[in-house]
Amino acid sequence: MSPPFLLLDFDGVVCDTERAALLAWQDLYDRLGVPLSPDVRARMLGNSAGARVALADLADRLGRPVGDDEWLWQRQRRTVRCGVAPVRPGVERLLRTAEGAAIVSSGAAGWVEEHLRRLGLRRYFDFLVTGDDTERHKPAPDLYLLALERAGVGAGDALAVEDSPRGVEAARAAGLRCVAVPWEPALAPGLAGADAVLPSLDGLDLRRYQRNEV
Repeated sequence: MSPPFLLLDFDGVVCDTERAALLAWQDLYDRLGVPLSPDVRARMLGNSAGARVALADLADRLGRPVGDDEWLWQRQRRTVRCGVAPVRPGVERLLRTAEGAAIVSSGAAGWVEEHLRRLGLRRYFDFLVTGDDTERHKPAPDLYLLALERAGVGAGDALAVEDSPRGVEAARAAGLRCVAVPWEPALAPGLAGADAVLPSLDGLDLRRYQRNEV
């Protein structure tokens, strides 16, 4: 028996860019003198529409839409913060023990490539499947189905690693086993569909997820 082919989400799983992006929103709230409430923060977590949540909240509390210059400033802060976002714990150890790995992300290929090379991790991945490759993104299974096709393995011979409910839903819809590693503890309750929820990849033992070889 051999380890499963690893299919890893990127933002929040491989690199701590999800936390960095949230901190960039906190920066804008601070700049505008508006507290970021726990409720709004919770609704932004793991939400692909998190920016819309924040913009609507700020517009309501400021009594006006966020200006173009303010929006640009927030995007610049996101670039700065994500540009120094670290690798998440346990990632490199896991990749060194893998017998095949790929990124499966709804993000753009350029974004993922840039950060993998910055972090010195690109060499560990056989290929990338990104939002540029399919029309439908997570929670649809399309990205994972394409990754399985490119890897030349069945769902039973692979393992997905995710950090969000949408990602777990996509992996399960593709027939994959899935381990969740939420970058924020508050995300854990929404990850019940995963086979296991771990605080970090340091706790992932691939021997528990061997390939279904004959």
